[in-house]
Amino acid sequence: MSGHSKWSTIKRKKGANDAARGKIFTRLAREIQIAARSGPDPDTNFALRLAVERARAENMPKDNIERAIRRGAGLEKDGVEIEEVSYEGYGPNGIAVIVECLTDNRNRTISDVRRA
Repeated sequence: MSGHSKWSTIKRKKGANDAARGKIFTRLAREIQIAARSGPDPDTNFALRLAVERARAENMPKDNIERAIRRGAGLEKDGVEIEEVSYEGYGPNGIAVIVECLTDNRNRTISDVRRA
């Protein structure tokens, strides 16, 4: 409960909204990084253009978009490389399943896929 403090109420609402927005921005930045591997110019890279348009539709800041493009193109080294991996397996009743993921850690991802 927030009691009588108006800031406490605002803080709770803002915190929840910021967390959701941050999650969306992280996903969009990963998409941009993967698309930017084929080239940093949105005019010649159609996948990058679509990813940037989706990011702009979600009101992602321009500097975040540009930073994601630089990381994906290899112009900025930050120590974390996001890669696209595919896993194949069989689900209940012998149904074949293919899972495509974007990850910075293959071991953690395979563990998460097996648990799900």
